Amino acid sequence: MGRSRRDRRLWYVMLIVLALLPLIPGPLQGPFAQHVLVSILLFACMSQAWNILGGYCGQVSFGHSVFFGIGAYGTGMAVVTYGLAPWPGVIAGAFLAMIVAIAMSYPCFRLKGHYFAIATFAIVEIFNRLFMVWDWVGGAMGLDYPIIEEGWKNFMWFQSKTQYYYGAFILFLIIFSFVRWMEANKLGYYMKAVRDGQEAAESLGVNSTSVKLTAIAISAFLAALCGAFFVQYNLRVDPPMVMSLDMSMRFVLITILGGLGTLWGPLLGAAILIPLQEYTRAIWGGLGGGVDLIIFGILIIVIVIRQPKGIMGFISWLASRSKAAKGGDE
Repeated sequence: MGRSRRDRRLWYVMLIVLALLPLIPGPLQGPFAQHVLVSILLFACMSQAWNILGGYCGQVSFGHSVFFGIGAYGTGMAVVTYGLAPWPGVIAGAFLAMIVAIAMSYPCFRLKGHYFAIATFAIVEIFNRLFMVWDWVGGAMGLDYPIIEEGWKNFMWFQSKTQYYYGAFILFLIIFSFVRWMEANKLGYYMKAVRDGQEAAESLGVNSTSVKLTAIAISAFLAALCGAFFVQYNLRVDPPMVMSLDMSMRFVLITILGGLGTLWGPLLGAAILIPLQEYTRAIWGGLGGGVDLIIFGILIIVIVIRQPKGIMGFISWLASRSKAAKGGDE
């Protein structure tokens, strides 16, 4: 009971802090700082979408950039190709990503462990090459947005990034609230059971195939929503931007750094990796693209060796030591 109450308080405090961040005067009002904040929330959302399948269900996928890309292209084509507002494309892209995820995962879920992960590598490359030569979606040139009216109707702004921040905050609320609900309900328990021991879960009556398909359908749907936001924020899309192993690896590594199968892990991982990337590139230019990867690689090595549960594991360890020390003092 006490722990549940503390979790709720942490959740409320975190939401209040995130909501007030863009209102803080000074450095956070600059366009670059706001860009970093938007990117943190966006990649936290995308990593949380991956976390549903990879963290809670234990199915490590490197193919989530496909679903991210389908969401981006669905929204981009609604605006660029058909001259519509982005919202019909957001919905169409999300449902199409979910259908594609189920169709390609049903045979792949017969594979286990690293064999499943290798299959998802191949899927990313297939979709990347397909979209590179597919003229209907713009081919290798991609889609460039026209200049249209600013506002929430078109989800487009040019003068400030504050509205994008609040758009990312709303997306954050949707995805993280869903995962928090999932953790405490039957679906979350089934996923954890499949992750911890598929054969044992099946012996207790859990349909592991159904659970995994449900996990990847939800994960793909939410990933496509993140892709839709990404294309509206960048105002263009091409295959290397969204459907690449580099993008997929980023989602995976952010979650591993923060903590697999935890609510706050993706946010903590994004809060470290994204500023690291953006500020090293801003300070050192092109060299920053290498420096941030070196630092991040060192962090991942330390995490894997010292605490496989990520930053959340360190926090739990420190909390348990603090509790033990207080008990000893008493």
